[in-house]
Amino acid sequence: MDAAVARLITGRLLSRPWPCYTPPMTWHFDLISPVYDRLLPAPDPQLWMELLRLPAGRLLDAGGGTGRVAWELRRLCRQVVVADFSHRMLLQARDKEGLQPVQADVARLPFPDHRFDRALVADALHHFPDQRGAMAELLRVLAPGGRLVIEEPDLTRLPVKAVALAEKAVLMRSHFLSAEGICTLAQSCGGRASIGRRGKFLVWIIVDKPGGGESAA
Repeated sequence: MDAAVARLITGRLLSRPWPCYTPPMTWHFDLISPVYDRLLPAPDPQLWMELLRLPAGRLLDAGGGTGRVAWELRRLCRQVVVADFSHRMLLQARDKEGLQPVQADVARLPFPDHRFDRALVADALHHFPDQRGAMAELLRVLAPGGRLVIEEPDLTRLPVKAVALAEKAVLMRSHFLSAEGICTLAQSCGGRASIGRRGKFLVWIIVDKPGGGESAA
């Protein structure tokens, strides 16, 4: 295990959130953490492998919760880190082989610049209170030439719009962006963004970081 990440795991998973941060609303994720993986359909590892251009070196699953997506990709990367603010979701990730969970706000990632070759955000961007800050941080920790893939509900679908309203109704404070809005956000933070694929209810946005390097030192 990477020594720097090991120190983060010890200090930021096994302890409660540090007082200098104001944690986002995570109570609903803490509550459903034991059954979360059973509530959602299984991820498609082949799709993620193609979009992320795996195998690669270091992978960051930002807002990764229980690590349900990261776990499917663990054999395709040298190191897989799951960053999330929900302590109880990360306890589920800790029980999955090959994952290194770190408790962190995605808008204030505790990693050095250019740390990861690949990053993903699966069905989580709409939960980030500071989406611009999170995007900037994800691009900061991504190596030049690296790739970020974001999976989000597709707001062009009527059922997705209903879900977005329902989440607001139960005080989840979700803020959904259109695929085009996510591309604009990523480009404003220095990434090259495009819509990689659309599914029945989901859309995947590819964000490439300019630069020639393909590995994080």
